[in-house]
Amino acid sequence: MDEEIQETELRNRVKYHVQRDVLDELSVDKVAEKSDFKIPLKEKFKNAVRCTGPKFKSCFFSVVPLLSWLPQYPLKENLVGDMISGISVGIMHLPQGMAYALLAAVPPVFGLYSSFYPILIYFIFGTSKHISVGTYAVMSVMIGSVTERMAPDSDFMLPGNDTNSTILDTASRDAERVKIAATVTFLSGIFQLLLGLVRFGFVVTYLSEPLVRAYTTAAAIHVIVSQLKYTFGINPDRYSGPLSLIYTILEICSLLGQTNIGTLVVSIVTIVGLVIAKELSALAAKKIPIPIPVELIAIIIATVASWQINLKTKYKVEVVGEIPSGLQAPVLPAFSLLGSMIGDAFALAVVGYGIAISLGRIFALKYAYKVDSNQELIALGLSNSVGGMFQCFAISCSMSRSMVQVSTGGKSQIAGAVSAVVILVILLKIGKLFEELPKAVLAAIIYVNLQGMMKQFGDIGSLWKTNKVDMVVWVMTMILTLLLNPDLGLAASIAFSILTVVFRTQLPKYSLLGQVPGTDIYKPVEDYNQTGVDVAKLLSHKKKLEAKRLRKEKKAAKKAKKEAKKRAKEAAGYVYKNQGAELSEISEDELDFSDVEANGNTHDLSVKKQINVFTVEAGSGPDTDSALPEAIILDLSPVNFLDTVGVKTLRNIYKDYGEAGVKVYLCGCQRGVVESMEKGDFFNEKVTKSILFSSVHDAVLYCQQGSNKEAMPGTHF
Repeated sequence: MDEEIQETELRNRVKYHVQRDVLDELSVDKVAEKSDFKIPLKEKFKNAVRCTGPKFKSCFFSVVPLLSWLPQYPLKENLVGDMISGISVGIMHLPQGMAYALLAAVPPVFGLYSSFYPILIYFIFGTSKHISVGTYAVMSVMIGSVTERMAPDSDFMLPGNDTNSTILDTASRDAERVKIAATVTFLSGIFQLLLGLVRFGFVVTYLSEPLVRAYTTAAAIHVIVSQLKYTFGINPDRYSGPLSLIYTILEICSLLGQTNIGTLVVSIVTIVGLVIAKELSALAAKKIPIPIPVELIAIIIATVASWQINLKTKYKVEVVGEIPSGLQAPVLPAFSLLGSMIGDAFALAVVGYGIAISLGRIFALKYAYKVDSNQELIALGLSNSVGGMFQCFAISCSMSRSMVQVSTGGKSQIAGAVSAVVILVILLKIGKLFEELPKAVLAAIIYVNLQGMMKQFGDIGSLWKTNKVDMVVWVMTMILTLLLNPDLGLAASIAFSILTVVFRTQLPKYSLLGQVPGTDIYKPVEDYNQTGVDVAKLLSHKKKLEAKRLRKEKKAAKKAKKEAKKRAKEAAGYVYKNQGAELSEISEDELDFSDVEANGNTHDLSVKKQINVFTVEAGSGPDTDSALPEAIILDLSPVNFLDTVGVKTLRNIYKDYGEAGVKVYLCGCQRGVVESMEKGDFFNEKVTKSILFSSVHDAVLYCQQGSNKEAMPGTHF
């Protein structure tokens, strides 16, 4: 606290004095020696396509980052930590990969494939050192919505032994669903590749943090509902389209009477055991450097218990089933299906990239390195497109695995490669040992891992205190995603988020600026006491002065009729006043003047644009109550761009007030604003850049000098 006070006192003692000429835009261009030279478009294209040795090397290394960082890898410092981290994360991949495969509605072994091939691709092309790519709950449930929609159980029913009975052909169904999942994954990877090649990494800016967190929370609810059938051992009908979540919940509730007690007991025991074990693991984390693989221990115990008790036969508990050893040969995607899954694939591409780049930037900022957003698109695109040909489903990065990778000493992508080797060993040698694992255990693992996402409901309270618009975006994203499903919900949420931005730009804040005494600083008069202006007094007088002006006009009209001999003389004064009234009427849509005398100064009260206004004291007129200001200064520093309508509006303001003898000056114009004015023919022989100033104070000093001289003198401040 004492240090802050000392720092504040030191800052208050620092003073500066600047002496320079008052500069308009033309003077600034001259002093700064502005160059009008522009590289021709043809030359820019030649430079872009020209290939030189250094340029090719730089481009190649940027596309394959492995070649730039691997030769410089600090073996002694990082290898041990990366090895331990990779093994720890690889152990986590086993239960999560199998569990998330259920979300994607494919056999569990394909979750292991998705934890192997894409990781190797990202190891070569990725730029984040700390994220753990692989299966992710939100992506898996999005895949599952596609596979179950395009390959429902009803399409694979075979006649049974009895006359009216049917049997589900699970082998054919699973084969079709694997083909669909691989194809939509391949297409999402192609989308990511294309976006990366055209440098569209900025697309993630449309996914604000409140939107992403609300979306993942809603997706987590979809995940939980989709796993209830494994928890209760029931087979509800599959619904698709809007409100399918509501229909599914109602269907599950109607089938609760058919619950398999054995399956339910396995689920409850697993959930309780996992929660307790994770809490104990968190307490032990301070003393044990390596995290306890709670999920791995759970599936080992569950598999052994299932095998010993024979849960599948005695209690009809559904188990994982056959897990083939070895790796799958690559196959081409089903191109005939691409047209029916374009929207789903694009949603997967955007969501997967948004989650990965958000987490990657967090770690990059913490550990002081750079993540290339466009290269991340390429890396994820290659991981998904190549992975799709090896029958993987779409991947992103997992917060839980990434945190384990960092906490166990992982410092580079080597940790990811080591975790892929662990999965390879499991696929080749150990996978068949988990064939008796109950699917209810995998569902329980999913529930427990979604605890963090459920805690995101706390965002509503914090956003209410900090930014209510973001809170509305959060709530609407949640509602839209729950009602419309993850694919349509994402599109609707982004559209709503963009609409909030549009509405906020249509409701700009405007204010009258006043000078802070003794400085060149100008602040809104409604927030500060400045230059003797009593804002409350100005506002209270506004209506009174308008009524007073109207009474005077009526009185002057009556007097004009009675005094016919003095008609010509008094008509001039009447015309003057009515010209002022006409000016107010003409410009009401642009600037609304209420001229109030306060401490000898006349000030403007409001402006209906996203600009700040400063008015310079007017000279005396026939009627001081209705006298116009000498000049209006519009501070356009908050304006990023002007369209043709905006340029036309400024032109009309300048013209209308110019005809009434009121000068208009603009200050703080950004480059894009000036260029828009140039292209919109705002400037001409009469209106030059001399009306543009870099600051409000420059314009004020110029106006004050302009009261005495036409040309701008060498004024100093």
